[in-house]
Amino acid sequence: MNFWETVLCASLASLLAIILGGLYAIGAFRKRKPKEPPLDKGLIPWLGHGITFKKTPFAFLTEMRKKHGDIFTCLVGGKYLHFVLDPCTYGPLTRESENKLDFHAFATIISGNIFDFQASKALDKVAKMNSKYLKGKELGALDHRLMEMLQTMMLRCQQHKEGEKSWQEDTLFHFSFKTIFQAAFLTLFGTEPQSQENIKERELKQCGEIFEMFLEFDRFVPQMAFGMLDPSGKEKAERLRNIFWDLLDVEKVYEKENISTWIVKQDQNLAEIGESDGIRTRIMFLFLWVSQVNTGPAVFWILAFLLKHPEAMKAVRDEVDRILREVGQEVKPGSPSINVSLDMMKTPLLDSAIQESLRLRVSPFLFRGVMQDTEVRMANGRVYILRKGDALVLSPFIALHMDPEIYPDPHAFKYDRFVNPDGTRKEFSKNGKTLRHSILPFGAGHSMCPGRYFAVNEMKIFVILMLTYFDMELVNPEEEIPPVKESSYGFGTLKPSCDMRFKYRLRF
Repeated sequence: MNFWETVLCASLASLLAIILGGLYAIGAFRKRKPKEPPLDKGLIPWLGHGITFKKTPFAFLTEMRKKHGDIFTCLVGGKYLHFVLDPCTYGPLTRESENKLDFHAFATIISGNIFDFQASKALDKVAKMNSKYLKGKELGALDHRLMEMLQTMMLRCQQHKEGEKSWQEDTLFHFSFKTIFQAAFLTLFGTEPQSQENIKERELKQCGEIFEMFLEFDRFVPQMAFGMLDPSGKEKAERLRNIFWDLLDVEKVYEKENISTWIVKQDQNLAEIGESDGIRTRIMFLFLWVSQVNTGPAVFWILAFLLKHPEAMKAVRDEVDRILREVGQEVKPGSPSINVSLDMMKTPLLDSAIQESLRLRVSPFLFRGVMQDTEVRMANGRVYILRKGDALVLSPFIALHMDPEIYPDPHAFKYDRFVNPDGTRKEFSKNGKTLRHSILPFGAGHSMCPGRYFAVNEMKIFVILMLTYFDMELVNPEEEIPPVKESSYGFGTLKPSCDMRFKYRLRF
């Protein structure tokens, strides 16, 4: 063999080694080990099922479940994900030690991709420590402020013409989301100094502009989360992110009045652990996003279901009217605004209708990094091993919310599904065993949303005020509730594929 033949052979050997090494690195040679879940790598190297999972996650998981059962492992964008769809395993898995199943690694990726900062254990500690400001008396103060803001916004443009109650028309999703967003933004981040009791027109207009940018940014979030934005999307998302960073700069926020205690305490504690102004500003944007991204779509679905089910609308409205009379807050022409604590209002039918709407339209994925080989015991007694270095994905929507054994006729809206005839909360079971958690719209375990109580109270206050102050009807009574955007599965409250037109007028 001459010199050049030797060089060529060596080069080819090196190239082959690089190719084989690359294939090994991306899992091309991965084999299923004993006791591991069924393995499905798809047909495309590295990408695996990434495209299908991104575009149609619900349909993809439904098909994989038919093919493999309640537990399986798929290659998705170079990562092996263990999907577990047996609801009886969710309690033990979400309570598992962080040494085995860790949420922090996933949170770090998400915070970096979307909000451009790295989550840390210190930040986690601050968040958990300050969750107390979203409970008890502090939560009551937030509720009170939000109720004031919502009533101001709902009633500011409602003027009777010569004593007549005129109908106004709008799109339900945009109206609901914008109204709750504006009120919550001012409740959390404060109002302009020396603002009048009625919000200034300029301030309200700015909130409306912020809302439109928020909607635009949120459209990029699913792709941002997994680092799949194209160059054009990256440019647009970056531009919007910079605008929010400017709006929520910590120095500008502190120029406002009536900032919520939750926002102030969170930021003060971040400053105390040495976080820079830049990071604190980024976290301000995170607070805004997490507090509003699910609530707005949720109130849309609640009203949409009530509007499509007149018997539900009547039952819930009658309950609200009765409770307000009992606590001396009945609304009449010329009466003062509603000023009542939610603790004073026991509304089991409304609570059930909200829970039912969340069951049908909230679809979070719960992610955990597998830090060491971990056992999963299924309801049928079989034990599987999750491999260290992979990720675990739970889907409460598929495993719990849509299970016909737990919820007969699971796709139907039944406003009283969660309440017994005596007003107590109904229990649900699977395989003859009562489920501790039959609905998980806010996550579970280490990743459970600390703001879930405020979120539910936002929904309750919004619906109570809308039912109390307004008659509402769909412009087209025959119009069906829109299907969801398939791509929004896995990111909390599902988005509708289109809006619905409705009309409303003052009741009194």
